[in-house]
Amino acid sequence: MRVLITGGAGYIGSHTCKALAQAGHTPVVYDNLSTGYRSLVRWGDFVHGDIRNTTLLASTMRQHSIEGVIHFAALSCVGESVTDPGLYYHNNVVGTHSILEAMGLAGVKHIVVSSTCAVYGLPPTIPMDETTPQNPINPYGATKSMMERMLADYHAPYGLHSAALRYFNAAGCDAEGETGEWHVPETHLIPRVLMAAFGDIPALHIFGNDYPTPDGTCIRDYIHVADLASAHVLALEHLLENGGVLRLNLGTGSGFSVQEIIQAAEHVLGKPVPHTMGPRRPGDPPALVAQAGLAKETLGWVPRTSQLDHILHTAAQWYAATRQKNTV
Repeated sequence: MRVLITGGAGYIGSHTCKALAQAGHTPVVYDNLSTGYRSLVRWGDFVHGDIRNTTLLASTMRQHSIEGVIHFAALSCVGESVTDPGLYYHNNVVGTHSILEAMGLAGVKHIVVSSTCAVYGLPPTIPMDETTPQNPINPYGATKSMMERMLADYHAPYGLHSAALRYFNAAGCDAEGETGEWHVPETHLIPRVLMAAFGDIPALHIFGNDYPTPDGTCIRDYIHVADLASAHVLALEHLLENGGVLRLNLGTGSGFSVQEIIQAAEHVLGKPVPHTMGPRRPGDPPALVAQAGLAKETLGWVPRTSQLDHILHTAAQWYAATRQKNTV
């Protein structure tokens, strides 16, 4: 099938384009390059555009005979969403509405959306399954929850079939080195661990060591980006065959603290990771770990490449190859 990938020039989007191509599908990337990179568009055509341009979206879908959409074009920094919530509501909520309107104009009925564990907020139990109440504690999580609500509301009246994939912490890079992670500024933990280890920043700054966790630092469920990409392909194929409205967690069921990530990185890299400690960052829950059995049951999906050493090894390979260029 021909698939429109909004945000396909970004980290997870580019990996998903590769997975789609490997599965025999044709990706078409739609990206405004505000955070993505043209050099990462290596599979399929490219259209430069903003998701809030409904007219361009609809014409692109018609021109390329699009059969399904995978939507990654959202802002995703928790801290930034707290300090500038308007930016997040405008891009994530208004932008998603524009995509859904364009799909209606073009007659496209199937969409997979990048959602997040942040929709759960402070979960009452760990790990969380899909029945855990949604109670986001930051604007980023709130915008993703609203996106999910739109998808559900569009199903009955408009015949929209959707899957919201609530993934946990995306990490790692393509094992063949064809695409990877590069954000400016970089806020994700594992790349910043690498930056500290390679001496590109003085030290990794840890936000809080007084959380109710064994070592006081936040615990997260890290999933390799290649496993996330495969889930998006499976979800879209499932929708094309079965339709419906899906809400699925994507994670490993195991969590690692910030301190454990540092220790594992030092083992894999064979070098120290300088780090400093500071106060908590607003909007960060103590622990987020997935129960992803429903994704296995529904899609036949299991994380195959999400061992922590593999995540760190592939991330380090990519970082070492790109750090001197200071770009991808």
